Amino acid sequence: MTTTLEQPKVETPEPPPARRRWEPWALAALLVGTAVAYIWGLGASGWANSFYAAAVQAGSESWKAFFFGSSDAANSITVDKPPMSLWLMSLSVRIFGLSSWAMLVPQALLGVGSVALLYATVKRWFGAPAGLLAGLVLALTPIAVLMFRFNNPDALLVLLMIASVWAMLRAVEDGRTRWMVLTGVFVGLGFLTKQLQVMLVVPPLALTYLFAGPPKFGKRLAQCFAALGAMIVSAGWWLLTVELWPASSRPWIGGSQNNSILELTLGYNGLGRLNGEETGSVTPGGGARGEAGAAMGDAMAGGGFPGGGPGGGGGMWGSTGITRMFESAQGGQIAWLIPAALILLVAGLVVRGRAPRTDTQRASFVVWGLWLLVTGLTFSFMAGIFHAYYTVALAPAVAALVAIGSVTLWRRRDTLWVRAVLAVTLLATAAMSWVLLGRSASFVPWLKWAVVVAGVLAAVAVLIPALTRGRIAAVVTLAALFTGLAGPTAYAVDTIATPHTGSIVSAGPTVEGGRGGFGGMGGPGGMDGAGRMGGRTDGGAAPTMPGGAAPGATDGATAGATDGMGGMGAMGGAAGGLLSGSNPGEELVSLLEQDAGNYTWVAAAIGSNSASGYQLATEDPVMPIGGFNGSDPSPTLEQFQQYVADGKIHYFIAGGRGGGMGGDGTASEISTWVQANFTAVTVDGVTLYDLTS
Repeated sequence: MTTTLEQPKVETPEPPPARRRWEPWALAALLVGTAVAYIWGLGASGWANSFYAAAVQAGSESWKAFFFGSSDAANSITVDKPPMSLWLMSLSVRIFGLSSWAMLVPQALLGVGSVALLYATVKRWFGAPAGLLAGLVLALTPIAVLMFRFNNPDALLVLLMIASVWAMLRAVEDGRTRWMVLTGVFVGLGFLTKQLQVMLVVPPLALTYLFAGPPKFGKRLAQCFAALGAMIVSAGWWLLTVELWPASSRPWIGGSQNNSILELTLGYNGLGRLNGEETGSVTPGGGARGEAGAAMGDAMAGGGFPGGGPGGGGGMWGSTGITRMFESAQGGQIAWLIPAALILLVAGLVVRGRAPRTDTQRASFVVWGLWLLVTGLTFSFMAGIFHAYYTVALAPAVAALVAIGSVTLWRRRDTLWVRAVLAVTLLATAAMSWVLLGRSASFVPWLKWAVVVAGVLAAVAVLIPALTRGRIAAVVTLAALFTGLAGPTAYAVDTIATPHTGSIVSAGPTVEGGRGGFGGMGGPGGMDGAGRMGGRTDGGAAPTMPGGAAPGATDGATAGATDGMGGMGAMGGAAGGLLSGSNPGEELVSLLEQDAGNYTWVAAAIGSNSASGYQLATEDPVMPIGGFNGSDPSPTLEQFQQYVADGKIHYFIAGGRGGGMGGDGTASEISTWVQANFTAVTVDGVTLYDLTS
């Protein structure tokens, strides 16, 4: 008698259906809608983050400033990030002239490109419906809407991170080394955009390919090293050039204390973000100003700055812990679909659990899931500088997991446990929206009730097989989409309708108990409940700028506001401050422009934001003493005195960011010397000194 051994059932990838005629039209609608949303009213934000806007203007005037990412065209100091994101905006300004639109439209187009690339990445292995859903979720994520309408580096970073996953999954598909090399190139370019933040996606990329790549393990390992080499080359050429360039003929590396790009990479923008020991930060964890920084943090805690809270303390940058992404400052930015993404990740891995090792669909779940977990946990527990807008780095992973997970499970909805998981996902999403919308009592108050009702009805419907087939299934799908996207869409619309300026911004309406960034201190010169410092412009007149927008307008910011901490409290107004650019009047601008061609710098001011508004108004170089925080030792007092003796600087503008915590540092030395040796005059409410008199 012959017996036949039964082979175990193996899950095989389901090839996406052939392209249907509606797909290109749906994609076009998605991309055109995204473009309109991201470009609509773009100029209302003025210079947005004037710290980067000044560098864009400088790069449009000087190729040397373009290459280094200098804050001013005379190349005194760089911004505290590599310059790749500035290059795109600077080229646009070179072509179209200096305006808010010329600067910000490239950012909006990066957003459209990110949506399109995520669509293509998901569609290739899960079909057009999943791709469209992934693109739609990303396009409507509130913090993504803000960052793609703003001039921070995060817009380009997101596109390059998505591109790295796309290339790696192509390598999983056919095992070719060229795809892994391209993966490394995208990561390297991401490094030139925002340094070590892009490295958060490296473990997901490497682990996924080592597990799922088609070649034998030895070759897979070699291909990963090839990707590493490509990453080093694509990022290292610029780092090496800057490091080897004679320091005397290049700008000071902003954010570093020793004029070193490597120090900036590994310190202020590297490990310091994790352990809180950022030398040169506004609240350094150690060093000469450590006690002053700690004292300021304690003082601010009394005004609503988080000094603790659930999950542990994180100082003035918010509480750390597993719930950080769901707290008031971050929740409305990104948390809407995180519970759904996590549930669908687990369910998707279970569904694909018996697939071959090289299954690309399972590899997709793995890489997007690891992206979400590694980045989310890092953000949750990092003790250093953390702002709510960092969470945009989670948006592609959340969008992809929601799309591929929901589509994968929907195709298996005849199974009871799958329907149960879908129902739980809908209920969790509705509950999350209820919590987040409830934090803004006056913001569309009926919406949270509508979301809960739709979520409960959709959850009940997916449990009944008859309601998941035929035309009624379309109604259930629409209810599910409303449950997941109504809240983010409302926040997105509010974000589009509200101009945003300053260094710390957040999407959506004001929330109760908002924390993050510098905390939740409301009132004039402070922040709204969402932890926004100079984050919104809700009306009020301000001088116009090229492009017709109002620069430097902030929430209730008062001109020249100070708090006795070296200008820390100067959040806006004519003189600017640590987090908001200066807003000079016409008389002051006219004075600075007089004989501007006779000077290397028409003025010098303490802190990059304070200097930025004057530079953007005059389009002439203004020296930002001490860089962003006013704490970089550039220039020294001796260097500044020599510049003055050589007639290179016309005016010194008082106010702005003071010379570090506690009044020490070269910025304070320069300020003291100027006050002792030159006569002060006041123009448009701003105190300045003529250094040529």
